[in-house]
Amino acid sequence: MTTKGCLRPAELAQMAALSTDTLRHYERKGLLKATRSPNGYREYPPDAPARLNLVQHALSVGFSLDELAAFLGVRDRGGAPCHDVRALAAKKLQEVESRIRGLNELRNELRALLADWDARLAKTKGSGKALLLESLAGAPVAQKRHSELRGKGRP
Repeated sequence: MTTKGCLRPAELAQMAALSTDTLRHYERKGLLKATRSPNGYREYPPDAPARLNLVQHALSVGFSLDELAAFLGVRDRGGAPCHDVRALAAKKLQEVESRIRGLNELRNELRALLADWDARLAKTKGSGKALLLESLAGAPVAQKRHSELRGKGRP
C-alpha cells in the first residue's frame, strides 16, 4: 500500500515510459527523490511524473544529467538557477552551431571529393585502378582534418 498520492517505482516507470533502473539512476544523480514507506518500499511523490517530464525534455535539448542535477538541486533548496540555465543553453547552442558548421564543411569536402573521384573514374578504362583512396593522402583538407582530430584536446 502506498502513502497517499505516492507512486511505486513500477507505476512511475510505466507512466514515464522508463525503466525502474532509470528511476534509481536518476535518484542516485539527485534528479528524483524517493521516500520509504513503513514497509520499506520506495515511493515517489505525486509530482514525480512532472519532474521526469522536465528531465526528459531537458535531456532532449542537450543538458546532461549532472547539469540537471546541479540546477534542480539549487531549485529544490529554494534557489533560482534561471540565469545559469539560460547561460548553459546559450553555450550549448553555440556548440551545436559549431558542429553544424563543421558538418557543412565536411559535406562540401565530400562533394568536392566525389566530383574528383568521378572525374578519375571517368578517365579509368574498364576495371583499372583510379587510386581513389590514395588520393586522400595528398589532400590538404584531409590532412588538416586528420591533424585536428588527432590533436583534439592535446597541446
